[in-house]
Amino acid sequence: MTQTEAGGTTDRRVTAARRIVAHVAEHLQADLSLRLWTGEVLPLGPNARDDIQIVVARPSAVRRLLLKPGLMTLFEMFGTGDVRVEGGSPLDAADRWDHGRAVHLASRLDKVLMAKEALPFLMGGSDAEATELPAWDSSGNDGIGADKAGRSDQDFIQFHYDVGNDFYALFLDPEMVYSSAYFTSHDATLDAAQEEKLHRICKKLRLQPGQKLLDVGCGWAGLSCWAAKHYGVTVHGVTLSQAQLDFGRAKVEREGLSDRITLELKDYRNVEGQYDAISQVEMFEHVGFANHERHFLEMKRLLKPGGLYFHQASVRRGGTDPIKPTDTTKVITRFIFPGGELDTIGMTVTNLGRLGFETLDVEDMREHFELTLKHWEDRLYARREEAYAMVGEARTRLWLIYFALFKKGFERGSVLVYQTVAQKRRPGPSGLPLDRASLYA
Repeated sequence: MTQTEAGGTTDRRVTAARRIVAHVAEHLQADLSLRLWTGEVLPLGPNARDDIQIVVARPSAVRRLLLKPGLMTLFEMFGTGDVRVEGGSPLDAADRWDHGRAVHLASRLDKVLMAKEALPFLMGGSDAEATELPAWDSSGNDGIGADKAGRSDQDFIQFHYDVGNDFYALFLDPEMVYSSAYFTSHDATLDAAQEEKLHRICKKLRLQPGQKLLDVGCGWAGLSCWAAKHYGVTVHGVTLSQAQLDFGRAKVEREGLSDRITLELKDYRNVEGQYDAISQVEMFEHVGFANHERHFLEMKRLLKPGGLYFHQASVRRGGTDPIKPTDTTKVITRFIFPGGELDTIGMTVTNLGRLGFETLDVEDMREHFELTLKHWEDRLYARREEAYAMVGEARTRLWLIYFALFKKGFERGSVLVYQTVAQKRRPGPSGLPLDRASLYA
């Protein structure tokens, strides 16, 4: 191709891009702008501001999206930097459009117009350079719908959690609690909300000095230390992440709790003995549908008669096919949470009742997680330069998009989260107070 021909192709691409953006803006009606690879800024809605801009770095990004439209392609391009947000975080950008409009955008666009304007991009070849992203290499094992034999749980966990303790410390609270906080008000700090959540877990488990608590998926030992320090229990915490174990053991030693807390790198299925209470905070998402029954039976085995089980987990809405992954699930299991699968609250309660438990309490936490993710996104974005140095720009961008995506999911109610308390069934009274007032004292 000659220089003149190349210039002609470029001109046609820019003209086509303007028309595509104008058509998208008509339906999206967003309050932000898009900047082309030429530097030209185009509004994405009527009277749209240009303080936050979605930047398309090269024409090949448009070509890729036209050839393979969808969330996976967008996620990949945000990771490589072919598409990026300037002037704010990905969540700041997502807050500038109506999510309902965005979800249904493709179905509302004029397909003939889009096909016509796509030609200069599709015929012009690709100028993209291959960029490797930090993604899970499933090699036929993404864990979706697989039983224990078809999963590599420790590999899944280490892919997500062994990114580096210092990376997580950039956006978590001082206790390093990586789960939805509990906000008593919208203006509560993340640190205060996480402490409130830890207290509520201990209260819901009715922990008393001298009792034995099993903390399944103990993470960085935030809950383990909190329960031992404030409620006088003896704690056995298990995790499949070496990085978490190393951090947790150092924390236990630093806080002088070595005589009350034991942490191990161990699958909970291999734990022996019985406990007065079990806590499991947002670990269930890693278990896998095919393993749910065995999981609850293991919880039953590990509890004393009348023992309490605390279960906090993100769930999907009822009525969806759990084995048929959504586009969001495909993206998250590839880049963030390999093997991750979400139950429904209905199936959780059904399985608990079917497998030897009485469900005592269920509390919706959806809006609490929405606020938590907003704090995590803001904190990581504010310290993104540090994150780039630790884990690279691509992984940092992917995590920022992940937080934004799930924050919007909880905001719309397409993703939910519940705290559930169940008791290992036994004849007679539960032995617990009749009201819930003590949970909030």
